[in-house]
Amino acid sequence: MEKQKEINVGVIVRRSPNKSPWLKWSWKPICLLPGSVDKDWKLIREESGIFDFHVGSQILELHRAEVESYKVSLAMEPASAFVIMERDELENEDKEYKLHKVTASAYEAQDYLDSDEYLVEPVPMPQTLQALIEIFSDAHFNEKPFIKRKRDKLKFDNSELGKGDARVQKIADVFSSPLILKSRKDN
Repeated sequence: MEKQKEINVGVIVRRSPNKSPWLKWSWKPICLLPGSVDKDWKLIREESGIFDFHVGSQILELHRAEVESYKVSLAMEPASAFVIMERDELENEDKEYKLHKVTASAYEAQDYLDSDEYLVEPVPMPQTLQALIEIFSDAHFNEKPFIKRKRDKLKFDNSELGKGDARVQKIADVFSSPLILKSRKDN
């Protein structure tokens, strides 16, 4: 099976009036459209001051190294992909944000959430997209059992006491224990 897969995904974002006096609009991704390749903003619906826009499409990349994080996204209720949007520097009221990325990796979304520069929202996956991600992750998932680490055996006979780095040639060893230093002073 291939190491990675790319899926075109369109994003629908809802702009609604905000109740806060500091922000005029609230932006929220609400829907994903698998297979969409349209890159332009389009107004889809307007109803009582709420606007739905098709903000464009991105390629959702699946890679076999991130299968564990896809499993986390699929286990969410409902199974979700993440839309990552960044502020558009152009002061256009209709396009306050621009689409940055769409990912199925919960871990990658968490990395973007650590910064306040991005708007990161989980969006329920359509069943077709969910099925594609499940097939990909099942084909590449290799569960490793937990193996408890065993500690190194310690020597209690003090035979290693006072031994340091053999490359260091000093009278007083850099790694000498206080017990050895005390015995050297007594001699």
